[in-house]
Amino acid sequence: MKILLDECIDRKLAREFTDYEIKTVPTMGWAGIKNGQLLALAEKEFDVFITVDRNLSFQQNLTQFNIAVVVLQASSNRLADLKPLVPKILEILPSTIKGQATLVSL
Repeated sequence: MKILLDECIDRKLAREFTDYEIKTVPTMGWAGIKNGQLLALAEKEFDVFITVDRNLSFQQNLTQFNIAVVVLQASSNRLADLKPLVPKILEILPSTIKGQATLVSL
């Protein structure tokens, strides 16, 4: 499974996903690209897009994209606040559905 981390997530979070191929938006050269275009690019190379953008599922018609979206809900997007979500993310990853968003919170 290939995972893309949004640019607003600390890249160090990628270290927590040892069993997955994971890249960040900036390492792909896609920094600054808006959500619709970003999802269109991401669906060609990735299975799951992880973001903290809670508005994404309201702003985009996710059913038109062939990628699953995981939305992280924490008190901030700091690494220390996101790391506790990793066990839940790892638990739900195998059951994510392309074209749908899954919310992960504590």
